This record gives sequence, structure tokens and C-alpha cells, in this order.
Amino acid sequence: MSRTLIILTLNEIEGVRAFIPILSKDVADEIIAVDGGSTDGTREFLQEYNIPIFDQTRRGRGEAFRVGVANSSGEFIVFFSPDGNEDPDDIAKLFELLEAGADIAIASRFLPDAQNEEDDEALPLRKWVNQAFTLLANLNWNRGRPYVTDTINGYRGIRRAVFDAIAPSSMGYTIEYEMTIAAMRAKLKIVEIPTIEQKRIGGETKGASWPTGVAFLRFFLSEVKQDIQPYASLFVGAGAVGLALISWAIVRRR
Repeated sequence: MSRTLIILTLNEIEGVRAFIPILSKDVADEIIAVDGGSTDGTREFLQEYNIPIFDQTRRGRGEAFRVGVANSSGEFIVFFSPDGNEDPDDIAKLFELLEAGADIAIASRFLPDAQNEEDDEALPLRKWVNQAFTLLANLNWNRGRPYVTDTINGYRGIRRAVFDAIAPSSMGYTIEYEMTIAAMRAKLKIVEIPTIEQKRIGGETKGASWPTGVAFLRFFLSEVKQDIQPYASLFVGAGAVGLALISWAIVRRR
């Protein structure tokens, strides 16, 4: 059994300076990076630490996931964005969940003892929208099974065999939602740990609010159409209207 850590970067020099030096080489058997065309010194810094870099020639977070998996060899894979949001101490925990039998391991921002970066805000709109999409996924594809609290978070691990079987095709930020819904449909084992999401350090958020929200809404509706049940049509329609009104609030701070 082998572990691969895939680091996702696009102009994250502040983040890699903060996290790469403290990242234990023992956390994974293989550490690689997928870079989307950094011009701020991110690539050069990674090279100083002898981390192999694979170029992402097509834009999108989903494409970065696929490039990383295609160029890795581990049986267990964890995706990590060094932007300050994700706690590097959780990397080992995610690997341990996979090794213990989980098909997908998610660092949840909504479990007890977890923290979402909007928790101290009066109107945590992104959090509410994330939870709304999570609720819809559980109601449609995960009834009778343990509730998954954070279907969207990108800080996660997956078995290579599961990734290959799911074969996610999303180009952008819906990649994680697609993976989770596919796992729910297949009744795979999804396990979560609480995580503390911090504020971004440097760099810029890569996911624009409105386009990302619209993408999530369209993806959800396309999934529902595949296996919609008659009694659910009114619920889905009402939910879609509500989500459309606030979907702009989703910001993937990666």
C-alpha cells in the first residue's frame, strides 16, 4: 500500500513558502505537484525541494485532479492546496482513513469541532450554500446511510481504484461534488474528519463567485435528471429556485 500527496498550485508562492518546509516527507511515499502556470516563483520554490511538477495545460480544478492522478503511482491519494485554508496536519489523518477502508475521506468544515472560515461572519452565505448543496445530495443519493456533512470540500483523499472507476469529468470546481455524488450512488464508504479551515494566505481566490455558483447549480440539476423520481420533481424545482438566488455566494477559496 502506497500513499501519494498531490499538491495543487497556481501562483501560491506565499502558501508554498509557509507549508512546504514543514511538510513531513514521511507523510507520503510520493509527493508531486500539479501547476496551472504559476509565474510568481511557486514552481522554482517547489523545485528547490525536489518536488516533481506536472504541468496543467487545460484550465480547471477538475483537470488538475486528473493530471495529478495520471502522473502518480500511489494506491491512496490526497489532494492538498497550500493556500492557508487547509490544515496540513490533516493529511496523515486522511491517508489513515483510506488505509482503514474508506473509499473517499473528506476533511469536513461542518462536523462538530470543525471550523469554516466564515463561522465568525454575520452572514456566512458561502457556508449556507455549501450546506444546501450538501443537503440536496444526501436527500437524493444518500438516504439511509451516514450523512455526509461536506460534499463539496476539495481537501480530501480517495483510493486510486475508486477515482478510476468514477472517472470524474468535471473541468472546474464541481469535481469534488461529482466525486461525492458518484460515491453515494455506488454506495461507497465515505468517511469524514473535522478540519479547521483558516483564512487564505496570499495569492488570489481562483473561483469567481457567480460562475462557480451557476456551475454547481447546473451540475446538480444534470445529476438529478439522470435518475429523478416523480415525487421529487416539486422538491427539486423549489430547491433549484432557492439555490439560483444565492448561488453567487459560493466562493471556492482555493
